[in-house]
Amino acid sequence: MLLLLNHSAMAQTNDKLTLEECYQLAKINYPAIQKLDLVAKTSDLEVQNASKRFLPQLSFSGQATYQSQAISFANALASLPMGASLPSVSKDQYKIQGEINQLLYDGGITHSQKELIKANSALQAQNIEGVLYAIKHRINGLFFSILLIEAQLKQNELNKVSLATQIQKTEAALANGIAFRSNVDELKAEILNLEMIHTDYQSNRTAYLQMLSLFIGKTLPANIQLVLNETDLAETTLNRPEIKAFELQKSIFDKQEKQLKVDYLPQINAFFQSAYGRPTLNIIENKFGPWYITGIRFNWSLGSLYTSKNKKRILNLNRQVVDADKEIFLLNTKIDLTLQEEQILKYQSLLNQDEKAIALRQSVTRSAEAQLANGVITTHEYIQKINAEHLARQSLILHQIQLLQAKYNKKYLSGN
Repeated sequence: MLLLLNHSAMAQTNDKLTLEECYQLAKINYPAIQKLDLVAKTSDLEVQNASKRFLPQLSFSGQATYQSQAISFANALASLPMGASLPSVSKDQYKIQGEINQLLYDGGITHSQKELIKANSALQAQNIEGVLYAIKHRINGLFFSILLIEAQLKQNELNKVSLATQIQKTEAALANGIAFRSNVDELKAEILNLEMIHTDYQSNRTAYLQMLSLFIGKTLPANIQLVLNETDLAETTLNRPEIKAFELQKSIFDKQEKQLKVDYLPQINAFFQSAYGRPTLNIIENKFGPWYITGIRFNWSLGSLYTSKNKKRILNLNRQVVDADKEIFLLNTKIDLTLQEEQILKYQSLLNQDEKAIALRQSVTRSAEAQLANGVITTHEYIQKINAEHLARQSLILHQIQLLQAKYNKKYLSGN
């Protein structure tokens, strides 16, 4: 792994960027992060609104009516002394009324509503966390792609140095008349080919850096140094945000079930009514005037008892659906983790084979250098041998990066 840890030695700056920093910056920069604050503010306002049910409620009303009949005392006149009279009530009546209503006891409905609001808010926030967590997978892809390209660039430079040394030897042999100009030209053509490969690698690195810059909201210079901090990659305990979301969803059902119990509890209110109109409470006066009424209201509706049993069954069914979704998620995650574990074992085995192949190719290259110097093989054959060693080293680099990426993918899948 030494090659990977030193991949950015070419950088001429102390600017460094770790994978963990990329995670943090990407989370802050991603538009969905704004939803977390919006969900929290919305929840606070809804809780405040629910609490205001216990504030005094003021209402006004008014009416003007005409009725076909009014209270009559005509039948009572016969029993009265001569000359006596009884008042009459007008058929047109008027009333302007104001009422203050104070909730004293609501059976726990307000508390239940506030708890349900908070639970829904927590679930929304956790779902957003799941979206933000998924960004890590995309960051991993970009980060390790850049690491791979940088390692390939370094190996490409080492290959150029090796060929440049051979060109010097061949030019010396040409000066002594024991080599052909075509031998030198063929080696220079191979270096030109490596320079073209360098251009291609560099272009791809620039493109990936720009994509990473967009994700993290920070312009990355061309000589930025990407760093992998040492971390525990062996942890396999599942700690994904989706798991917490499943539990929060079930907690909502628990709170909804509690709300079913308070729906059929009584409510008690204190009230004060004040009015002005005709007639007053003393209707026999039949004139305009003020009056008031105050007291306690008791309301107990048992209609919810008819549907309570079925609602509980629905909530239990919803819990079972969430449990099934959770089991599906856990199964798929474990399958993905098993795949990554197998990938890790595969790349570890390939790395051992790569090292053996490089040792053999290196031995062949050294022998080819001596054979070329003695005119036993042609320059073209020598280039084939050195390219074979170059490909073996590129294979080692690829498998090193793939091994690291598989370990970090495993870390991502486990939520650690």
